Amino acid sequence: MDAFALGPVLISVPRLYAIGCALLLLLSAWLLLGLSPTARARWYNGLLLAWLVGARLGHVAMNLDAYAAAPLDIFKLWQPGYHGLWGLLAALIWTGWALRDRLLPMIGAMGLTIGASALWLVLVTLAPLGDDMPIRELPDVTLENLDGEPVELQALRGDLVVVNLWATWCPPCLREMPLLAEVDTREGITVVVINQGEELLQVMRYLDEQELAFRYPLLDPSQEMMKTMESPGLPTTVLFDRDGRAVERHVGELSRAQLDGWLRRH
Repeated sequence: MDAFALGPVLISVPRLYAIGCALLLLLSAWLLLGLSPTARARWYNGLLLAWLVGARLGHVAMNLDAYAAAPLDIFKLWQPGYHGLWGLLAALIWTGWALRDRLLPMIGAMGLTIGASALWLVLVTLAPLGDDMPIRELPDVTLENLDGEPVELQALRGDLVVVNLWATWCPPCLREMPLLAEVDTREGITVVVINQGEELLQVMRYLDEQELAFRYPLLDPSQEMMKTMESPGLPTTVLFDRDGRAVERHVGELSRAQLDGWLRRH
């Protein structure tokens, strides 16, 4: 399981772990550091901001090519793209500055911050809520394209295959469609966008209005692929290697850096 659906909202499991660790850090600071409420609130709020900014800038620095191609993506903070070690470094620097006049609370706060970060890393690594890939290979499914022609998914083996489940009512789906269309033009990569549950004319109208061209825009009126891929919500994207094995999966909006990283690794 990599995300929970709360109505139309998707919450990724790693972010859920991060929220839990942040709350645990706050409780531990309240019990152990002996700071006044004002000092504790100033330190803790600044720490969260420092971690987020440091983790984001660290991720950007390690993926400069992707962000150089789309600089505004740096500010799309809802997308994946935070580097934990850079965030921890920024949080420790802030802690040292904010509590510089209180040596013992500063040392304690740094220890608690490192402990909370280590706990988050352990949770992400061990994935107690589960991280099994629900689908192992390109499914033996045949769907129709916009011209009514059948397309067998398993016949696409040989390229890296990006399968994306989407709908026109889903804002994150629409935001990532231009990126997927651009990736579909790259050599050795096939992008399959499978619309979930909508009418042919509705799908064609959207793609034409946005001037988006895909080699394999498919229709799934019964939402069969959501069941097959055990998707908790849209968008859901799975990367299959050249042998048709599922190697990466993400529920929610993709970033350019994330997708480029997938393609480089495989």
